[in-house]
Amino acid sequence: MALSLSLARAAPLAVSAGAGARRLPAASLAFPPKSFFGAPLAATAASVASPLQVRKPANTSTSLAVVAAGKKGYKMKTHKASAKRFRVTGRGKIVRRCAGKQHLLAKKNTKRKKRLSKMVQVNKSDYDNVTGALPYLKVNRKAD
Repeated sequence: MALSLSLARAAPLAVSAGAGARRLPAASLAFPPKSFFGAPLAATAASVASPLQVRKPANTSTSLAVVAAGKKGYKMKTHKASAKRFRVTGRGKIVRRCAGKQHLLAKKNTKRKKRLSKMVQVNKSDYDNVTGALPYLKVNRKAD
């Protein structure tokens, strides 16, 4: 995509005012055409490929097939409040924080607060609820 910024003028300019005004040659006022980035236009046009050209992979035996051609389907929405509360481990388990660690901590002993600080796996019976709210989670249903 080469953008030409040519500052050449159509008619030469007169240098001094008066009857005997001298005209400068048009070649001295014309600037060479350049692309937007300052490279000469001839070199830029040769190096830039047409935007309609499609490169084909060198190895056609392992090329990928187009899965969805045509109309796009509905894009599922992520429940953003759930996205802040749950995350997936490397093995594909859904984990959450324990309740009871936000306030009134003075009456709770240290052992209890330490236990409540850890991440806990979501119960398997709640996986359908969480994955319904977070459709793009990469969950492993067979993870222990």
